[in-house]
Amino acid sequence: MQDGSIDVVGMGNAIVDVIAQTTDSFLVGQGLQKGSMGLIDEPRAHELYDLMGPAIEASGGSVANTAVGVASFGGSAAFIGKVRDDLLGEVFAHDMRSSGVTCSGRPAPTGPATGRSLIFV
Repeated sequence: MQDGSIDVVGMGNAIVDVIAQTTDSFLVGQGLQKGSMGLIDEPRAHELYDLMGPAIEASGGSVANTAVGVASFGGSAAFIGKVRDDLLGEVFAHDMRSSGVTCSGRPAPTGPATGRSLIFV
């Protein structure tokens, strides 16, 4: 990086948006309120993820999105953030690389799962 090959380096939370269609009865059955947002712990996130139907997974987080934006305009960008060596960690790393963002850190073998935002539409 000393040669100026990277225009922007961002450090932030690596988050994968998981978007799935659902029904009102599913929301009620899971104690979720339509039109709301709530923070949940990791066991609940895994539980809801396992109950979701087919979903679209899109990597993001404000810093990662900014790095992708820089790359889309022809700049060079790198992202520093922590992912786990799990499925969503692989999805996040793939999405960053395929968007032209350098994301070369190693996934963590232990610790919390890769961050996710579960979105029920």
